[in-house]
Amino acid sequence: MKYQIIGKNIEVTDSIRAAVEEKLARMDKYFVITDDVDCRVVVRSYKVGAKVEITIFTKQMDFRTEVVNADLYVAFDFAIDKLEDQMRRLKTKMNRSKGGESLGRAVAWEEFEEEKEDEENDEIVRTKSIYLKPMTLDEAIIKMEAVGHPFFLYHDADDDRISVVYKRDEGGYGVIEAENRYKL
Repeated sequence: MKYQIIGKNIEVTDSIRAAVEEKLARMDKYFVITDDVDCRVVVRSYKVGAKVEITIFTKQMDFRTEVVNADLYVAFDFAIDKLEDQMRRLKTKMNRSKGGESLGRAVAWEEFEEEKEDEENDEIVRTKSIYLKPMTLDEAIIKMEAVGHPFFLYHDADDDRISVVYKRDEGGYGVIEAENRYKL
């Protein structure tokens, strides 16, 4: 896995780099490690505490988590734990899905563009663009869980509608479907 470690308001020292790479080595068992697997870690320092964002890019999918904690090294541990939990949930969902498809065949998108970050205010500060590849609801849920977001926009292959699957506060999932159909 290739690492890119970025410090914001903090210098990435050799000890920080070594700790990140050592802790991320635990994730190797979840991936077929090739030159195509990249990992970006952004470390931010605040007046009180630190924030760690980890994004693992593969051809099939991106995995992302972020953790804020008073101690930088504890934040690393929590972030790795969250990533491992995402992978366990993904594996369980994959095993339950029809046909038991492998991760490489069941989940595939890499169309997110660079994130734009600005100061917090009431204007739009981040825009993402995705390619809506047709997929089933189960595949959309798997991708949503993998990126750690509470919702996911997708093109439903079963009924040719643009749909959003989301996590309900009461548990379970909800789906919002467009009334008009979408043709590729």
